[in-house]
Amino acid sequence: MKLAVPILLLAFVAGPGMARQAGAPQAPAPQTPAGQVTPPQAPAASGGAPAASSSLTQPVPPSVVAARNVLQEITKGQFDAVEAQYDARMAAAQPAGHLAAAWAGVLEQMGSFDTVVGIRAGKVQMYDVVIMTCKFEKALIDAEIAFGPEGKIAGIHFMPHQVPLPPWNPPSYANPSTFTEQPLTLVNGKFELPGTLTMPKGAGPFPAVVLLQASGPHDEDETIGPNKPLKDVAWGLASRGIAVFRYEKRTQKYGAQSNEDPAKLTVDDETMSDARVAVSLLAKQASVDPKRVFLVGHSIGAYLAPRIAANDPEIAGIVMLAGNTQPLEKLLVEEVRYVITSGGTPTAPAVPSPQDQKRLEQVEDSAAKIESPDLKPGDTVQVLDGDMPASYWLDLRAYSPVNVAKALKIPVLILQGGRDFQVPPATNFAEWKTALAGKKNVTLKLYPDLNHLFMTGTGPSLPQEYSTPGHVAEQVVIDIASWISADGRPPHLDSGQSR
Repeated sequence: MKLAVPILLLAFVAGPGMARQAGAPQAPAPQTPAGQVTPPQAPAASGGAPAASSSLTQPVPPSVVAARNVLQEITKGQFDAVEAQYDARMAAAQPAGHLAAAWAGVLEQMGSFDTVVGIRAGKVQMYDVVIMTCKFEKALIDAEIAFGPEGKIAGIHFMPHQVPLPPWNPPSYANPSTFTEQPLTLVNGKFELPGTLTMPKGAGPFPAVVLLQASGPHDEDETIGPNKPLKDVAWGLASRGIAVFRYEKRTQKYGAQSNEDPAKLTVDDETMSDARVAVSLLAKQASVDPKRVFLVGHSIGAYLAPRIAANDPEIAGIVMLAGNTQPLEKLLVEEVRYVITSGGTPTAPAVPSPQDQKRLEQVEDSAAKIESPDLKPGDTVQVLDGDMPASYWLDLRAYSPVNVAKALKIPVLILQGGRDFQVPPATNFAEWKTALAGKKNVTLKLYPDLNHLFMTGTGPSLPQEYSTPGHVAEQVVIDIASWISADGRPPHLDSGQSR
């Protein structure tokens, strides 16, 4: 089998030279890494495309004209002409001849190039991104070309064609007539993050939550293909009398510039600092009870929730959805190994292709470098197709989510899907249970049929599952709402609760 691009930890920052996350969780926007030319692999689960499309009735954007010219030069074998248009980072990352080799790989897999059958164009952070749907002998391929502010090529990416996503529909447990939504911008120094305040109708004061996304660049809904898990949660909780604030993640809007010095980026820039500002902002809203503001984090948002709450007296409690106890680099290795060996049977397990095996060796090497005592500030670590600053990993070395959570006095709710292959419950949830057993402020629950997005399924969970429209399970929303309404005092959470 070909490797479906791993999902959990592959892009903490969207932007030039940073690692890429395709598949989930991430917003459905193109994430072409600068300094990268990639041939197509197995389809990712994200819907990835700019919203704007070119048409015959509208002026053709200059980026579309430029992208067409670049593609024409590639198809004619004029690779030197294309490479001469790279920006500085792209040129440094891609040696001469790499583009020719990548194009040869596309032709080997897909057959001869025929024509362009569709074009989409839009803005992603500071980049103009154009996706051209190309007809080849064997399949349709999306050629994604990103241009930097100066008009130079910042990234080229070939990927399997992805059809437009179906529209998101509210879950059955959400009742829009019971709440209102209004824009609310989070301002943290020079960073301004657009968000949405979802407020129950009535006088209040209402308990409230701040939602934190998983790893990677995300919109406020944590859009993953056709799914919007955090919007599900927001609308579900607001329908049950709980105010919710969700906002665009800093790394989605600012990319590598989420820290003024990208070489010093940490999770404080990615998540923590903005989360604390969000809590304070939400507590000041009319109709919100400032003494009942909770954090609800998913994946890395859950992993970091204890650390955020440990230094913030405004946080009344935390809800952790699929929070890992294992180090991020170890999860990455486990995830890649799972993905490349899934799809077989007990008697005939899947055999990784040479390409898949090489990818596994790459992430194992990355993990070894991350854990090396020789890693120092200023270094970079290649994580799959991009680089991460050593600062990110060095900052996390001293962090133990279990130990920090154990020391918290505020209520803690830990929820986990039993089919989660990104944060496997056999190791992570089991460690939470063992470490926090007997603590009266902690409630834990496992949902056997739910995946990493807390959506229902059967059998082993796979990345392709995230491309199927679905919703966060209603019971999860009910359990969170019941727990918050009781101010973190453990109510009966149906079957599966343990303390």
